[in-house]
Amino acid sequence: MATDTDKLTQLKSSVSALTQISENEKNGFINLVARYLSGEAQQVEWSKIQTPTDEVVIPYDSLAPTSEDPAETKKLLDKLVVLKLNGGLGTTMGCTGPKSVIEVRNGLTFLDLIVIQIEHLNSKYGSNVPLLLMNSFNTHDDTLKIVEKYSESNIQIHTFNQSQYPRLVADDYVPFPCKGKTDKDGWYPPGHGDVFPSLMNSGKLDTLLSQGKEYVFIANSDNLGAVVDLKILNHLIQNKNEYCMEVTPKTLADVKGGTLISYEGKVQLLEIAQVPDQHVNEFKSIEKFKIFNTNNLWVNLKAIKRLVEADALKMEIIPNPKEVDGVKVLQLETAAGAAIRFFDHAIGINVPRSRFLPVKATSDLLLVQSDLYTLADGFVTRNPARKNSANPSIELGPEFKKVANFLSRFRSIPSIIELDSLKVTGDVWFGINITLKGKVSIAAKPGVKLEIPDGAVLENREINGPDDL
Repeated sequence: MATDTDKLTQLKSSVSALTQISENEKNGFINLVARYLSGEAQQVEWSKIQTPTDEVVIPYDSLAPTSEDPAETKKLLDKLVVLKLNGGLGTTMGCTGPKSVIEVRNGLTFLDLIVIQIEHLNSKYGSNVPLLLMNSFNTHDDTLKIVEKYSESNIQIHTFNQSQYPRLVADDYVPFPCKGKTDKDGWYPPGHGDVFPSLMNSGKLDTLLSQGKEYVFIANSDNLGAVVDLKILNHLIQNKNEYCMEVTPKTLADVKGGTLISYEGKVQLLEIAQVPDQHVNEFKSIEKFKIFNTNNLWVNLKAIKRLVEADALKMEIIPNPKEVDGVKVLQLETAAGAAIRFFDHAIGINVPRSRFLPVKATSDLLLVQSDLYTLADGFVTRNPARKNSANPSIELGPEFKKVANFLSRFRSIPSIIELDSLKVTGDVWFGINITLKGKVSIAAKPGVKLEIPDGAVLENREINGPDDL
């Protein structure tokens, strides 16, 4: 058996021959594998975990109000950069290209909404908040074409690429591209923890610092709730917090989300993968771990530079085994949220649920395209007519998984302001002006096409065939 040292020596020589990637990427990759092989402790000592206090995870309502003076607001905004993680493809929703170009509402894509929001801020306050997009090699070319349409807007848009690392063949630790896998499948983007070194290596970090920027607000491009918040920005600047993670109360839908804990005097992220098996149910409980990470992160730019230069960001490694063309490969990833423990005066802020509105599936698209939400200035806002603070639970069958199928099966999106839950299975088609209330379940029997007629009002109904209508 090759020892770990042998594996690393062999890996270094294989990687040095890969001409597709930069020296920074080669070094980053070797360091990541070396850390993984050395088996740094990933699991936590359960007895040392403490629930963070309100000094560490601050309730949003206790933040100081921001100044009414537009000149003060402009000063704040001129210190800010917005960065969206734009490396993901729309494949799970049946779309080609970057996920951020899926149309969310009124023909506008995620990216359109983001640009409109920042344009609105810049025009209102005369500020100059730039937008950064971190692409992966999967989304880079498409994104460059797409952002051309914003060239007339009042915001600077910067794009940069996250690292491109070779997948490792699991049985002998040889990079997949060295075995002839030279197309995109031989490579992977190593998770969003890579945002910090990539920001630095791309030269964007120094550019932003030279422009007097101080904080970056990082969020997933598919989280419609991740809008610039002046109260949060003001708090961080006043209190010199280098890092802030927005967390929000867990519901039963979020039991797998990472949570913040106090551990050996530091605030840190605890992910389900780090939890010993016997404690997983406790981790999922809403009683002990009441909050989870929204992946809305605010980070001081000078601190990023200091820590990247010192090679101090050693986040927990997430091994992600895959199979490509029958070959078992390993990709090692890190998460940006796990970096919290390396920054000084790091905090969490417990924000309202409205700041977490991710679109991961067509069931989420149904929510945001419905009358449950309104759209103004690029901001998607919940309709106050909805009395229940929780959103309805929506389960759509595989026939609705792809966006194109979803759109063709709903001639118009039903009214769901009074809906508690909807479950749809089988070959179901919806007409226009339908209203759904309470608990609704619609199941078409195999081989049967079930059409819900125009104008139907379904309240607490279970429909298993045309006769039930």
